[in-house]
Amino acid sequence: MAKEKKLVQSITSRDEDFAQWYTDVVREAKLCDYSGVKGCLNYLPNGYALWENIQADLDRRFKETGVENVYLPVLIPESLLQKEKDHIEGFAPEVAWVTHGGMEKLQERFCIRPTSETLFCDVWSKTVQSYRDLPKVWNQWCSVLRWEKTTRPFLRSREFLWQEGHTIHATYEEAEERTKLMWEVYKSFVEEDLAIPVVAGRKTESEKFAGAQDTYTIEALMHDGQALQSATSHFFGNAFPDAFNIKYADKNNELHSVYETSWGLSTRIIGAIIMVHGDDSGLVLPPRIAPVQTRVIPIAQHKEGVLDKANELLAALKAAGYRAKIDDSEKSPGWKFSEQEMLGIPTRIEIGPKDIENGQVVVVRRDTREKIVVSIDEIGTKLGEILETIQKDLYAKAKAFLDDHISSATTMDEMKEAVQNKKGFVKAMWCGEEACEDEIKAQTGGVTSRCIPMEEEHLSDVCVCCGKPAKHMVYWGRAY
Repeated sequence: MAKEKKLVQSITSRDEDFAQWYTDVVREAKLCDYSGVKGCLNYLPNGYALWENIQADLDRRFKETGVENVYLPVLIPESLLQKEKDHIEGFAPEVAWVTHGGMEKLQERFCIRPTSETLFCDVWSKTVQSYRDLPKVWNQWCSVLRWEKTTRPFLRSREFLWQEGHTIHATYEEAEERTKLMWEVYKSFVEEDLAIPVVAGRKTESEKFAGAQDTYTIEALMHDGQALQSATSHFFGNAFPDAFNIKYADKNNELHSVYETSWGLSTRIIGAIIMVHGDDSGLVLPPRIAPVQTRVIPIAQHKEGVLDKANELLAALKAAGYRAKIDDSEKSPGWKFSEQEMLGIPTRIEIGPKDIENGQVVVVRRDTREKIVVSIDEIGTKLGEILETIQKDLYAKAKAFLDDHISSATTMDEMKEAVQNKKGFVKAMWCGEEACEDEIKAQTGGVTSRCIPMEEEHLSDVCVCCGKPAKHMVYWGRAY
């Protein structure tokens, strides 16, 4: 009993110390740990399995829109990186440089990719000649390195896993359409598969990606009231392609510029899953991306026939397509229950002598701990219904939380009051000037613009900060 109690107490209460709760969950669920290189992570089996499921489903969605996967080098020559001035200036503080090959100093430095726009443009500058070569709709799954000063597991690390999509198109309109399409793909994936509601829109000039003409974002709200930028899609126009002299000949053999997009989602989304759905007992994973959807737990497994029946049940569940495992260890049932909850496995199935006698099992939901008695003959169908209910309920709960934590302000006093007394997003009008963004950040202790929604509400005629005519309604908030 002492060990079982310790397992539960190893996670700090979420409301007592949110940051420590997050660290405890990451550690106790064995998602990752820090490596010998400061700020870099070892992705452990539980964490990497979660990323594999995210990757598989998102990759499927990408390919449905015509995306092809490629892989480009991890090293970028300095001369190549310098071709787009705004881009390199935006990343300069985070770039790590390779200066030696073996014992010899290199004639030219190479940076370890912080992102790969320059690499893709270099390939296209050598291969795109005609309108027949367009569009190029490519993506790569890889890691990047950014020399962050402050790191936290998944949320901000020096090396992290992600996908980065890069495309070029013959027309402005086609590129803009692709930018918005990928933004919508991210939104549907995060809401449908991860059960995380978001606010979505366009970034302000000061918040957009370095070198981009427009950046579209999805922003999720964590349980502590802070926003997490969860995926972005960028429209570059032709700044990058022109810097690399990428031109194509049309049907009349006239040369034209191409238009570029870029879009990405990283392992920071795992941090969002933890902070949106987790509770004081650990992880709560949405069934659609959970590496294990159910864990069979035999009760009184030392009694004759129990383990055999539990393994028979496991085989039937796997045959039905469920991601299922069994806990037939020597640990007590209480310990097994606590461990299943800490790992976030959506359901557990308890089966003991009395259950076998009655031809039933007990399904326990991770999110609500509701116990559901199901006939063994019907478990193959009923489990799917329960998992889908959990998926929908997790989204509904998170959506209710999001809706309940969006305030409105028409004056700076109202905005400061909302920031001080409530957590979450604040909707307010903005004149479009960066100076007002800076002033709002200064007066509110770090609140920044998160996005301008595509369908803007009209809250007032004037900017919340300066009183000049307003141009946009903006979602504001503190962010990771």
